[in-house]
Amino acid sequence: MSLKAKVEAVVYAAEEPVTLAALAGIFAAEISHGLSEAAVEQSVAEPATEQIPLEGLASEASPEDTSPAPEDGSPAAEPVEADEKKLARLRDRQIRQVLQQVLDELIADYANGERGMEIREIAGGYRMATKPEYHDAVRGFVKSLKPPMKLSLQALETLAVIAYKQPVTAPEVSEIRGVDSGGVLGSLVSRKLITTAGRKQVIGRPILYKTTKEFLLRFGLKDVNDLPSMEEFEKMAGELAESEAEGETQDAENVAASAEGQPDSAAEQTAEAAAVEQTGEAAAAEQTPEAATAEQSDEAAAAEQATEAATAEQNDEAAAAEQAIEAVAEEATEAVAEQAAEAAAEQATEAVTVNQPGEDVPAAEPIMEAAAIERTTEEGPSEQAAEPQAEHQV
Repeated sequence: MSLKAKVEAVVYAAEEPVTLAALAGIFAAEISHGLSEAAVEQSVAEPATEQIPLEGLASEASPEDTSPAPEDGSPAAEPVEADEKKLARLRDRQIRQVLQQVLDELIADYANGERGMEIREIAGGYRMATKPEYHDAVRGFVKSLKPPMKLSLQALETLAVIAYKQPVTAPEVSEIRGVDSGGVLGSLVSRKLITTAGRKQVIGRPILYKTTKEFLLRFGLKDVNDLPSMEEFEKMAGELAESEAEGETQDAENVAASAEGQPDSAAEQTAEAAAVEQTGEAAAAEQTPEAATAEQSDEAAAAEQATEAATAEQNDEAAAAEQAIEAVAEEATEAVAEQAAEAAAEQATEAVTVNQPGEDVPAAEPIMEAAAIERTTEEGPSEQAAEPQAEHQV
């Protein structure tokens, strides 16, 4: 499998744009091996240079050549480490050049061929994307899906202001839009489309906002400089409005053509609907007398129940009134008896007090007899019935 096919597969499978650094980390060993083999082949292909021996020079070696080799950690070892770092940087640069060449070939292949895909440079990396000329087909497919993220008109306005004026503060955004944008800014921050960029060095030090890498990914931009100008934006908006109007016109024509092609079926459906409506009206007319009769029966039953309830309530009230009258009469009788007994007792006391001791009290006797008769009356017929029984026992 060639390196070109592998790079194409990685770019296609990646969810985010793939950078040259990421590709270099994946294919470094393979590219280094290829570069070393190419260097060996190039050295073999080049003719060997003729070496001319210099007589007498070997015997005239300077004393410095006979000095011992420098030990590790000496100042002479530092240039060796620097050379190794320089070679590593050179090797990394060569790997990146090879990968860049492979990516350029892939971009050219996708651009020249009749394909709906292309490799585009987005946010510092490379990613598969659909070609602009096929956006209508893609738009029709996307409309049939539920989008994962849908921004309101207020959010789009705020995001556009931040994208063109970044870094910008919340009061500045609100001034441009003419309304408060605090809630919209919070929504955009939560969706990671914008982020804070420090504070502005003015009174109050308001927070600055800027767009994020997620914003570039969502809108397919390489960087903020790829944003369309106002003229381009107005032109694209006009083209989009025209395309939408043409689509609506075509849909209306299709509907009209389908309606003209099926007049008989429409008439049949209308007749069937009318017949169903008439049937429903007849059934409703039949059900109306029955429903009225049932309603009247229910009303009569409810009236009877209400009359019975009223009669029972009146009977209960009459019984309660009779009981109250009887209770009042009993209380009055008891009160009169108590008053008579008290009056008799007072008279007896007065008579006893007036007569002297040892004298006869003929006036008190009638009074005492009257008091005894009243007590007998209060005791009731039960005591009177008990006296004959006692006499019978004796």
